[in-house]
Amino acid sequence: MNPYIYGYARVSTKQQELNRQIDLLEKYECNEILTEKITGTKSDRPELNRLKDKLRPGDIVVVESFSRLGRSTKDLIELVTYFEERTIKLISVKENFDTTTPQGKLMMTVFQAFSQFERDLIVERTKEGLKSARARGRKGGRPRVASKEITRALNLYRSEEYSVKEIVEMTGISRATLYRYVNTESLS
Repeated sequence: MNPYIYGYARVSTKQQELNRQIDLLEKYECNEILTEKITGTKSDRPELNRLKDKLRPGDIVVVESFSRLGRSTKDLIELVTYFEERTIKLISVKENFDTTTPQGKLMMTVFQAFSQFERDLIVERTKEGLKSARARGRKGGRPRVASKEITRALNLYRSEEYSVKEIVEMTGISRATLYRYVNTESLS
């Protein structure tokens, strides 16, 4: 059974045209081409989500270029990994990238290694920053709310004279903090 071939084309604005990408995807004899006009910075792209729902193991996704698929290197690697985990092949025409070939598989391994390296660097820098802050007497995390403001907020809440919105405005504590203390108190 031949794999089902999906094309995916995207442009960033409603004024831009998809014709060039669609013409290219039609050369790959895509069974279906999904298109959308939405900025790549949006994490919620309805047609890309629809594509992901349709995909089955062995299917192929063809894009004009990686820039049409991913919002960032991290996003692109996550999408390619998503496809790989589901045995879906990816072809990017512009970059001459094809995960059905040994070279494409090698490049995918390199991408994943760089992604892991980037994550490891972020973790390392975070740990170093926390260590440095502790050495200067800082503890890190969110600042604690003064206990007298918590007490005041709880008293206002118990009085049932004020809405939560009013209590938050009067005391300066967040809604989440108020509810956390109310829930802690009710468990006692």
